[in-house]
Amino acid sequence: METHNGITASDISLSIRKTRKERNMRKFLGRFAVYLFLLIIAFTCLLPFYSMMVTSSHTNSEIARKLLLLPGTEFINNYHRLIDTVPIWRGFVNSLFITITSTILNLYFSALAGYGFSKYNYKGKNILFLAVLGTMMIPGQLGIIGFFKLMDTFHMLNTYWPIILPSISNAFGIFFMKQMCDTSIPNEILESGRIDGCGELKIFHRLVLPLLMPAVATLGIFSFIGKWNDFLTPMIILFDNELQPLPVMIASVKSQFSTDFGAMYVGIVISVIPVLIFFSIVSKKIISGVTAGALKG
Repeated sequence: METHNGITASDISLSIRKTRKERNMRKFLGRFAVYLFLLIIAFTCLLPFYSMMVTSSHTNSEIARKLLLLPGTEFINNYHRLIDTVPIWRGFVNSLFITITSTILNLYFSALAGYGFSKYNYKGKNILFLAVLGTMMIPGQLGIIGFFKLMDTFHMLNTYWPIILPSISNAFGIFFMKQMCDTSIPNEILESGRIDGCGELKIFHRLVLPLLMPAVATLGIFSFIGKWNDFLTPMIILFDNELQPLPVMIASVKSQFSTDFGAMYVGIVISVIPVLIFFSIVSKKIISGVTAGALKG
């Protein structure tokens, strides 16, 4: 059976199948390219962690003279040298206490201040917010001498207060939470809470904070990692070795054994594990929050 131009139905069917096959091939190639790109990115991100784990299991001579690709057998020996040099687990507990306390204070007060800047109108609000943002332009290292003298005046040197209390005022956290409140907190929810007789703090705790949980989780990752890896402030403020956090103790291994890279890498492995655990837990909150928002939208 022929069409008007002499083309049969079988020719049309063959052309449709060919077009469909080409479309499926292009889709497969595109998906393959995306997955290949993601695999390369994942490999690039995981390579430093693998290298760190492998290096921590070799002797100092092997670390110094060759590229290490496979795990060794010296991890236990390196670990014993590490704990003989510094009280590494004491530093681990110190870092855990400082980081968790600072992160909780940072998240709560950043959310509270960001909510206040976003949903309340008062005289001088914009000027005050610009002043908060202006502090982000000044490197913290420039004020370290004045900060040291101020803590000395308050008799807070060699304590954890100078490390923990500044977490209450975090300019980036306030800015981040204000932006999230602007876009994620409808004014109608706040008005409904006031109509039901809720106080302002109750509205914040019962209505606002649950809606901000994805933002809180995101800011928590940055706050936790930043405070966990903080080196300069504890090194200047704390004098007692028993009070030092993990990064300072790992650095002290280098000062006492300038070539003991194996012990240093073991300390780095120990310091990285809590960050990975915290990220794996908190990232689920981010994903669940984004998914919930997409479903509501």
